Amino acid sequence: MVELETLDIRTTTLGISLLDCADPDLESTCEKIYTKIVHHGRNLCAVADSIEADYGVPIVNRRIAVTPIAWIAGPSGAEDLTPLAMALDAAAKEVGVDFIAGFSAYVHKGFTRADHALLESVPNALANTDHVCSSFSLASTKAGINMNAVRRFSEIVLETARLTADTGALGCAKLVCFSNVVEDNPFVAGAHVGIGEPETVLNVGVSGPGVVRGALERLGPGADLQSVAEVIKRTAFKITRVGELVGREAARRLQTSFGIVDISLAPTPARGDSISDILELMGVDRTGAPGTTAMLALLTDAVKKGGVMASSNVGGLSGAFIPVSEDEGMIAAVRDGALSLAKLEAMTTVCSVGLDMVAVPGDTSADVIAGIIADEMAIGMVNQKTTAVRIIPVPGKGPNETVEWGGLLGTAIVQDPGKFGCKVMHERGGRIPAPIQSFRN
Repeated sequence: MVELETLDIRTTTLGISLLDCADPDLESTCEKIYTKIVHHGRNLCAVADSIEADYGVPIVNRRIAVTPIAWIAGPSGAEDLTPLAMALDAAAKEVGVDFIAGFSAYVHKGFTRADHALLESVPNALANTDHVCSSFSLASTKAGINMNAVRRFSEIVLETARLTADTGALGCAKLVCFSNVVEDNPFVAGAHVGIGEPETVLNVGVSGPGVVRGALERLGPGADLQSVAEVIKRTAFKITRVGELVGREAARRLQTSFGIVDISLAPTPARGDSISDILELMGVDRTGAPGTTAMLALLTDAVKKGGVMASSNVGGLSGAFIPVSEDEGMIAAVRDGALSLAKLEAMTTVCSVGLDMVAVPGDTSADVIAGIIADEMAIGMVNQKTTAVRIIPVPGKGPNETVEWGGLLGTAIVQDPGKFGCKVMHERGGRIPAPIQSFRN
């Protein structure tokens, strides 16, 4: 599985609570944050390296997630929270991790002063750091959708794109919004440490599209769909067991608690490591063709069933990611005209986690971006599932043009959001009320 089918552990993510770092003086807060992260995170990379050597399973990323910074910034009363992002970035560089996430806020019912300050600081923070990721909770099944937050977030996305235009709007690749946000998610850009998490915790995100693909290739095209589901379920079981083994051993060596194993199938731009390839082996001519959503639903369900059979600590998002730029098959499907933005939205109703790494023209208006976000938030809210949007307006690029980010972020084909928008909705603001199914007590 490792050598031929690119099985890997996508990330070991160390969660660190920063609640005790809050201070009325912003500089003191920065110093406390830096000191605590370096103290707890200094051995993460060495431990991951040692586990790779001992077990022969690649660990692609080493990451840190922290308490949403808006919760820590409140006592300072500061309006510009960029120094906190700089402290996070400096700590990430010191301990050698790939990303540090948690420049975040929960605003699905409204803004505190610190929430507002953090959101306004995002463009500068992401433009002036290398490793920091930012996320916002804009909606939930219990609260509805904060459309004031959606409106301002869409404008922040455009400002972030403008400030990072020289890197293809790379700042937007580190910025995501959620409906029904998950507090133990090990994947960036949405990783953070929720209020119920311990002082430190080790969460693992597994991967394995290549392993599932290999199993389906051996099964062949003559099997019925129930047999397909069984093969995926058994494969997910094996992947999850590897993830839990690595996670528990990493937690032991770091002298922290083991949290969860996220069993999401997470693709990479590498050939053979694609969710799109799996869907096509399952039976659609091209990802985006009729039948794609049904096959994705089968895949997601089978992965979840196999995972929960393998571990009592399954958490995070756990499903099948469809980040367009990070999946070689998805990129090809967009290029061939098979996979549209509308079809992607339909696919997000049945999988994790939403519209992810979607590039749109740089001149896309704020109301169109807000409408795309609101639609995805509504899917999550009504269906009581986690959905997200990581959208990237690429300055100077138009529909069907290409932007290269390299590494795990891959290549994106700029997609056309259409010629119509929602200016009146964008200007209305307010809150979309929680759906009737939210009242379950």
